[in-house]
Amino acid sequence: MEKVMFIQIGMGVDLHGQDVTKAAVRAVQNAIHHNSMPGLRSVLPEHSLHNMKVNVRLAVPADKEQLDLAAVRAELPYGQVTFEVIDGGMLTTSGVVLPDKGDQNDLIYVVIASVEVGY
Repeated sequence: MEKVMFIQIGMGVDLHGQDVTKAAVRAVQNAIHHNSMPGLRSVLPEHSLHNMKVNVRLAVPADKEQLDLAAVRAELPYGQVTFEVIDGGMLTTSGVVLPDKGDQNDLIYVVIASVEVGY
């Protein structure tokens, strides 16, 4: 990305499903859903949203191999989207014990997203 115009940070949580994709989707939604960038098109090359670049950095606590980036991508309506998945986020207990899984604790997955927009 040649020029970064905006960076938004979001957090997403899956409370009981231990679904890293659900937490990542929620993190991206949290980052972008309170933003409007009406003037962005005027500064993009050729004034086209197709020339907008979006880099999404996801800090994921576990199960990176189960992360469905296509589902996360679907949350971003415009631009050329790239992803960087790094270690981070948080795993914490939900307070629920799962007797069918050897009395292990149910975990809350917390994913942090940084969404960079530019060209």
